[in-house]
Amino acid sequence: MLHNRYRSGAPSGETRVVEQESKALVDRGHAVERFERHSDDIEQWSWAKRVMVPGRVIWSNETRRALAQVVRAFRPDVVHIHNTFPLMSPSVLYTCRREHVPAVITIHNYKLLCASGDLFRDGSPCHECVDRRVPVPALNHRCYRGSLAATSPIVIGMVAHRSAWRTMGSAYIFLSEAQRATFSSMRLPPARTFVKANLIPRLASQQDNPERDRLVAYLGRLDAAKGIPLLMEAWDLYRAANAGEGLQLVIAGSGPLESRVAEWAVGRPSVMMVGILSTTECAALVTRARAVILPSQWEETFGLVAIEAMAAGVPPVAAAHGSFPELIRDGTDGVLFEPGNAASLARVLHDVDSDPQRYKAYGEAASRTYEQRFDPDRNIDQLLRIYRFASDYRVFRDDGCSLGADYVAPESTQSN
Repeated sequence: MLHNRYRSGAPSGETRVVEQESKALVDRGHAVERFERHSDDIEQWSWAKRVMVPGRVIWSNETRRALAQVVRAFRPDVVHIHNTFPLMSPSVLYTCRREHVPAVITIHNYKLLCASGDLFRDGSPCHECVDRRVPVPALNHRCYRGSLAATSPIVIGMVAHRSAWRTMGSAYIFLSEAQRATFSSMRLPPARTFVKANLIPRLASQQDNPERDRLVAYLGRLDAAKGIPLLMEAWDLYRAANAGEGLQLVIAGSGPLESRVAEWAVGRPSVMMVGILSTTECAALVTRARAVILPSQWEETFGLVAIEAMAAGVPPVAAAHGSFPELIRDGTDGVLFEPGNAASLARVLHDVDSDPQRYKAYGEAASRTYEQRFDPDRNIDQLLRIYRFASDYRVFRDDGCSLGADYVAPESTQSN
C-alpha cells in the first residue's frame, strides 16, 4: 500500500481509506507492507530541502530508490498506489515497471486532470483543464494555493507523466461512475478500469442507539469546496424562517475557513463547533443526528461521510452532483438538494426539523442500502478480484494496455 499522507491539520478521507483497507486485508490473512510519506515532515526539513519539494512533485529519486528496496525485500504480488503528491511523484510507476510488479491505482481525486485536484475554482466547479493535454488555464488562474510557482511543477508533472499514468497501471480503480466519466479524456484502457466504492467499516447504528437529538451534523474540512459557506448561508435562511427551538447544527472539522466559521458561530446559539474528532467521537456524533449534511460545492468522487452516515442508520443530505446521485436515492435513503442553492438546502433543513419520523424512515432505509451496496466483506472481495486481475494481466511496457485473447473480465468488478 503506497500513500503520501496529507497534513494532520487537515484530516483526509483518502488516508482513512488506506488504513481501513489495509486493516481489512490483514484481517483476511494477507501480508500488507505500508510504504508512506508524510507531508507533516516537510515542516521539519531544512530550508534547502524544502526548496526542493517542487522538484520532488515532478520526480523523486529518493522515493524511487526506497521503493525499489522495499519491493525487492517484500516481493509483493501487487503494489497498490493511492496518493503520490507531493513527496512520492510518478517515479513510483516506473519503479513498479522496472521491478516487474503490477501496479493497481486508486484514483481518489482529480489530480491527474486538475492542478488543485478538485475541479473547483472561485466558488464553483471548473472543468477548463479536463480535456486539455496541456492545462494552461491552471497556470493562468494559479490554481494551486494561488501561486504560479506552486502550480507550475504540478502542471509539468501532469504533462510529463500523462502517458505513464495511462499505460503503466495494470488496473485502475475509480470510486464512482461519475468520476470515471470525467476521466474519459485520459483514455485509460477500458478493460483495466473498475469502479469500487471506498471501504466503510460497520458502525453502531441508530437502531442500536435509538436516542436521537434534535441536531444535524457536518463533518469535514472547513473550506469552500466542501461547501461550508453554503451551509452557513442555508442555516441562516432556515433559522430566519423557523421560530422556536429548531435544530442544532454541530460542525466537526478544521480547515482554512475555521476562524471565519468560528466567528459566525459565536452569535448563533443553535451552532456548535467541536473541532477535529476521533473516529469514535465522529461515530458517536453521527448516531445522535437526524441527518448528516454534505453541502459540497465540488463534484465529490465519493461521499465517504455519506456512506458512514448510512452505516450508522442516518440519512445523508447532499448536493445533487458528483457521486452523490449514485450513492443516495433521493427521498428513500437520503435527500439531494440543488447544488450551490442555499435556499434549496434551507428547505431540506426545515423538513428535517418538521418531520422527524420521515427522516427516521430514511435512516432505516439508509442502513439497508449500506448492507446491500457497501458491505465491507464484499468490498474486500471485490478488491481482491481486482488484485488477481492485475496479477494475471500485468503491464510492463508503454504499449502494454491491450489484453490478450484469453482475457475474461472478472465478475462483479465493473460497478459498485
